[in-house]
Amino acid sequence: MRNLEIPVPGLREGLEGRVIGPEDDGYDEARTPFYGGFDRRPAAIVRVANARDVARVVTVAQESGVELAVRSGGHSLAGHSVSDGGIVIDLSDMRALEIDVQARTAWAQTGLTAGEYTTAAAEHDLATGFGDTPSVGIGGLTLGGGVGFLVRKHGLTIDNLLAAEVVTADGRVRRVDDEHDPDLFWAIRGGGGNFGVATRFRFRLHELPQVVGGMLFLPASPEVVASFVEAAEAAPEELSAIANVMPAPPAPFIPEAAHGKTVLMAMMMYAGDVEAGQRAVAPFRALAEPIADMLRPMRYPEIYPPDDQEEYHPVAAGHNMFVDRIDRDHAATILEHLERSTAMLRVAQLRVLGGAMARVPADATAFAHRSARIMVNVGAVYERPEEADVHRAWVRGLADALDQGYEGAYVNFVADEGPKRVRASYPGATWDRLVQVKTTYDPTNLFRLNQNIPPSTRGPTA
Repeated sequence: MRNLEIPVPGLREGLEGRVIGPEDDGYDEARTPFYGGFDRRPAAIVRVANARDVARVVTVAQESGVELAVRSGGHSLAGHSVSDGGIVIDLSDMRALEIDVQARTAWAQTGLTAGEYTTAAAEHDLATGFGDTPSVGIGGLTLGGGVGFLVRKHGLTIDNLLAAEVVTADGRVRRVDDEHDPDLFWAIRGGGGNFGVATRFRFRLHELPQVVGGMLFLPASPEVVASFVEAAEAAPEELSAIANVMPAPPAPFIPEAAHGKTVLMAMMMYAGDVEAGQRAVAPFRALAEPIADMLRPMRYPEIYPPDDQEEYHPVAAGHNMFVDRIDRDHAATILEHLERSTAMLRVAQLRVLGGAMARVPADATAFAHRSARIMVNVGAVYERPEEADVHRAWVRGLADALDQGYEGAYVNFVADEGPKRVRASYPGATWDRLVQVKTTYDPTNLFRLNQNIPPSTRGPTA
């Protein structure tokens, strides 16, 4: 690295981490997020080493007025992990993990990925539920809520968050929990990166020596799709299932005759006894003759599919929503729309919720969609940027056809869709309370490169 001067005076002073400028080696790699379609050139990328470094960068950004982005794993659908002309706080060098096996808790720095944390915890037969992709950083995932394979058994990731270390806009390093800055602790559990930079989390761990899980491929018909959702709702809470209705990939474990045909590709996991898990997945296997059945007893980290973040940077259009039901007519609508799409990959993803997630009061955290029954993600992955409008229109069309009047959204799956969609993520009194917390801790909206909750123009209230 050539360590040349960068156009942010004083940024390098007192840092233990690394500063990467536009002329430094590795700059292009460091500025590239997971999703394609973003060609932004930050003035500096700071690979922070600790919370003191974060506080220093936050102070410089506050004093200079430079735009500030925060990157954990770089999976923001809206490209918020990188600034164009500003500073990026890159947490990827902060990967320390301290597991207290006796207390079943862990302090985890937010540069860790979900896969790294899960693999380390599994060495002690313990687990915290994150999402379904191993390369996602635990920082952004947790702040937005965290919906994964343990959502029905142990709730959202934030339902297992006991404390956090957060650097706020005033440069203070705060330890927040139910007793210390409880309003801030409430807000970071679902409110995203609006309130500061989370540098460490203290999580609850659950005993999980073995699971039954993997992928199950079924032929997609209206009856199979609707029956799958019905079976997932009736299943024990230990079972979480994600149904992806999509063209079958040309994978070696898929018969060649099925390649490109619309299938139901389910990712399933039973968090409990193996024998009970086999009984729980049996109704799904009975829905139709499986195209491929990869369900088996395994260690929890094995549920994650292979993920090559360095090589794969998809350009995608998507829409997230909640619905009350997916019946045969809804399933037929999904299949009809999938046939019309020209995207290289198109998918309707259906996640049955409920269980432990639903038992948490709606006002206990900033994630307010506790009563939502099914989460739907409609997506189209494509290669040619000039086709964006076509694929966005297709996504919008299918989402409109499935709309059942629930205006909410899960903020971690919202792309660059404007303030109305951000507002939909935080219904009613949740939004008002978040604005109050934002106004108290970030009155100048320093942390605005996110699904933004602007502070009140009236300033903090007493």
